[in-house]
Amino acid sequence: MSKRCYYEVLSVERTANDGELKTAFRRLAMKYHPDRNPGDKDCEAHFKEAKEAYEVLGDPDKRALYDRHGHAAFEHGMGGRGGGGFADMGDIFGDIFGDIFGGGRSRQPRRGADLRYILELDLEEAVFGAEKEIRVPTLANCEKCEGSGSADGKLETCKTCQGHGRVRMQNGIFSIQQACPHCGGSGKKIANPCKSCHGEGRVEREKKLVAKIPAGVDSGDRIRLSGEGEAGPAGTQPGDLYVEVNVREHAIFQRERDDLFCEVPIRFAQAALGAELEVPTLGGEASIKIPAETQTGALFRLRGKGVRNVRSGHVGDLICRVVLETPVKLSKQQRELLDQFEATFSSDDEAKKHSPRSSGFVDNVRQFFAKMTG
Repeated sequence: MSKRCYYEVLSVERTANDGELKTAFRRLAMKYHPDRNPGDKDCEAHFKEAKEAYEVLGDPDKRALYDRHGHAAFEHGMGGRGGGGFADMGDIFGDIFGDIFGGGRSRQPRRGADLRYILELDLEEAVFGAEKEIRVPTLANCEKCEGSGSADGKLETCKTCQGHGRVRMQNGIFSIQQACPHCGGSGKKIANPCKSCHGEGRVEREKKLVAKIPAGVDSGDRIRLSGEGEAGPAGTQPGDLYVEVNVREHAIFQRERDDLFCEVPIRFAQAALGAELEVPTLGGEASIKIPAETQTGALFRLRGKGVRNVRSGHVGDLICRVVLETPVKLSKQQRELLDQFEATFSSDDEAKKHSPRSSGFVDNVRQFFAKMTG
């Protein structure tokens, strides 16, 4: 199978200069590189074809031979292995790997690690806000060397990277740049390390802080304390501290977004005859009117008695669910009265009249068994 013209492979004119060749090859390499297309044989073939084309056209001597003799110049050994003017494939692949893996060429200063702190709050503290003192174990700047890591403040140029902060790893034509392992990318090394921190510039200690919790937070919300994370390596910025809220369970209320829910127990007579009850809210007591013949599970909404949303400012509601409570430890007189009352439901008509839900359940059960027996 005959090879394609190298200029056609790179999609450039025969008059293309070095910069145009490099740009064309880099574009194809980014598109077809095996690391971006794992297992794709077609992409691998395209990548090899583009690399071969650039290896020839990027070298002025090889390009001149190719322009005169075409592919035959290299099939018969005419091209040799000269490469004095060959373009820097290492630079190209360094750029490509930087783009693929996010490394790039910039030397961004490192910073300290971010920290997370789980803060337990009562519901009242989460709803109304609070100031909480917290203690965070962290890495802080060494006081003796003021975070520099040096006992005398003197630095020397790193001999491994010659002060550049990065080293190049070469494997054939592939070249990848990475931070120098000896100086951490700073390009400098400490000549006389501080004895307190052993040249790290940081020591372990417990930091005491006051976290201001805004009103309306809920479990999972985070408050960022900028610059309160771990101290960075010498001369760099500290990380941030993220305080994550976890609201404890409450004895009375359950929270769902901005609404609060609570169960209110009521006696049989209150449910049957109606009543006015005092119920708790986070701001004090409030009253709800229970109409006569209220069934267990009925919901009563008190608007604006919930939680003010920390972001939107919307205020939720308090929703009370009444639960009929069966009386216990009855006296003899109470039992006799209940027996007399129950006797008034002796007939089916009376039962259906006063207990529509119960009678409906009985009817449904009868229909169910009638179907089951055919």
